[in-house]
Amino acid sequence: MNNQRTLFSIGVVIAVLAALPVGWYLISPLFINRAVDEALPAAEATEAMEEAMAEPTQAVDEAMPPGDMATMQILAQGEFYNVAHEGRGKATIYQLPDGSRILRFEDFEVLNGPDLHVYLAPANPVPDTVGVELAGSVDLGKLKGNIGNQNYELPPDLDLSQFQSAVIWCQPFRVPFAAAPLAAP
Repeated sequence: MNNQRTLFSIGVVIAVLAALPVGWYLISPLFINRAVDEALPAAEATEAMEEAMAEPTQAVDEAMPPGDMATMQILAQGEFYNVAHEGRGKATIYQLPDGSRILRFEDFEVLNGPDLHVYLAPANPVPDTVGVELAGSVDLGKLKGNIGNQNYELPPDLDLSQFQSAVIWCQPFRVPFAAAPLAAP
């Protein structure tokens, strides 16, 4: 009887010790924020030009950035809305002067969670489901931060007409946190 009680106690201690790291992984993102503040890629060239213009007597031996800044255009945009968790901000797809495209989040904030990713999804609105994959979605990579401005490169061969929403997706639980409809301006 005493051996059973000892074995049970050891088993409980082992179970608790094993559960602690798993619990930390799942719960800690809820109270830890990651803020980022990436510049819009075309804005970086504009900032460099403004710095050069601040000292007009200094000779600059650098070539102008390729492409015309005026050719950057908005292909689609929308405001984030809550799905399973609260989210806010703006999602915009830009085509840059070099022809590349990015998905940019501005004034963005979402509840943090474990292993959040950025998806483009064919659905609008995005269904509030748990444990169900978003069929036809494309994973653009890990969310860089749950707060702030950030950019995600889009694959050059991606057909944007197939996608209607940008989604913050929790990989472990397969749940959409927040989404933004993507529509032409």
